[in-house]
Amino acid sequence: MAGAQLNVLAKLDQAKTQWYHFMAIVIAGMGFFTDAYDLFCIALVTKLLGRLYYTDITKPNPGTLPPNVSSAVTGVALCGTLAGQLFFGWLGDKLGRKSVYGFTLILMVVCSIASGLSFGHTPKSVIATLCFFRFWLGFGIGGDYPLSATIMSEYASKKTRGAFIAAVFAMQGFGILFGAIVALVVSAGFRHAYPAPSYAQNPAASLAPQSDYTWRLILMFGTIPAGLTYYWRMKMPETARYTALVARNAKQAAADMSKVLHAEIEERPEVVESQVVGGETWGLFSRQFMQRHGLHLLATTSTWFLLDIAFYSQNLFQKDIFSKVGWIPPAKTMNALEELYRISRAQALIALCGTIPGYWFTVAFIDIVGRFWIQIMGFFMMTVFMLALGVPYEHWTKPAHHTGFVVLYALTFFFANFGPNSTTFIVPAEIFPARLRSTCHGISAAAGKAGAIIGAFGFLYASQDQHKPDAGYSRGIGIRNALFVLAGTNFLGMLMTLLVPESKGMSLEEMSQDNVVDETGQA
Repeated sequence: MAGAQLNVLAKLDQAKTQWYHFMAIVIAGMGFFTDAYDLFCIALVTKLLGRLYYTDITKPNPGTLPPNVSSAVTGVALCGTLAGQLFFGWLGDKLGRKSVYGFTLILMVVCSIASGLSFGHTPKSVIATLCFFRFWLGFGIGGDYPLSATIMSEYASKKTRGAFIAAVFAMQGFGILFGAIVALVVSAGFRHAYPAPSYAQNPAASLAPQSDYTWRLILMFGTIPAGLTYYWRMKMPETARYTALVARNAKQAAADMSKVLHAEIEERPEVVESQVVGGETWGLFSRQFMQRHGLHLLATTSTWFLLDIAFYSQNLFQKDIFSKVGWIPPAKTMNALEELYRISRAQALIALCGTIPGYWFTVAFIDIVGRFWIQIMGFFMMTVFMLALGVPYEHWTKPAHHTGFVVLYALTFFFANFGPNSTTFIVPAEIFPARLRSTCHGISAAAGKAGAIIGAFGFLYASQDQHKPDAGYSRGIGIRNALFVLAGTNFLGMLMTLLVPESKGMSLEEMSQDNVVDETGQA
């Protein structure tokens, strides 16, 4: 049996797009911009770290990070993110979205600076402190996922909610691009100021001492956009849905939204009295939750988990893939800064041509096509393009065909973002009750990061050549077979999407059954 919807929530559902919507997108979106910058900029500098701290100039090739160090540097922030998503997701439902939102930003700013300052000059001290601060950086980033999604979903109208949440998440694409551009500019500047020969010409001189500053500057640059939005985050009022449905103060919710919407909102006492708000009679592990939302939680966690195995494998190790197919020259033919420059240029091109357009196609079409069909299509097309890369893999490794490989590779990013990478973020913010919304989004996002960790650690080893693995690595299944595994992962994600409900055009209360009363009179 459905209960009456509070007037303030009905007004939010029907509100026309206003200035506060755009402010919320920018405030939440800049957090995601910073998240993406901080998570993915490490992939740009790992080869430089290997040269700086693990080069033996008596060897024919420049140094690389040992397998365990490379895994730690790449994956430690993801481990922190997983923990942060669970913790801050739960805290967002306990203390409120706004009160937790500012703390995550402060943590990101402090740890981003500390990552770049990583103490000492020996490999052990630098890598240890880098990993320590990147774990806590990831912890702060983790909080941004459930809080940003929940805040945007609770502010938006039901007609444009999908597009607004997608727009917040789309800032991730600009963060990835910005990271590549910063690395490009910094490496170009240092390369021009401190010219050096290639490693093959002079191993010792190929590594200018000033190169140590480049990776530190790149890591610390992410603090700037995060710091700029702190003031505005603190000025945002608590969401009306948290205030009314969890804190049980419908009068305060109406007063807050009256200021935001620039319209007088009054709650009729009889509606407030009759509306069953909060519904604290059952929680996350109750039978009622399992009956109403158990399959939904299985759907959001499994699809996000499967998506991130493929998405993070591709993003974090595209530099290795590009090297192996010959798009980036062999390391010994370049100096350290030249290699960083070329890796950054390649990642910027992929972000510009594949990653960013995919996000904005989702923004444009999600409230027209719906979440379900975009996710199905995205997983299907990712499967197709992974197979298109893997089946004729030897064909793509020939110099004449490198452009074709890069085009197909960019298309997998396009359909990841015009597909499950966006929708897995959006749906958990819409389909769960207000008092558990942030928690369930955090659980779903943490499942995704578990997949990302598998992608980050597993792909590094699995993609090693079956006959000639990189120094320090055991034999893997090779890039070609790794692409087949990722294709299978995407196909499984498409099957699990069949459990995902469609939330297009529905109010949050209707979708989550927040205003439904069972036979006993309980919400």
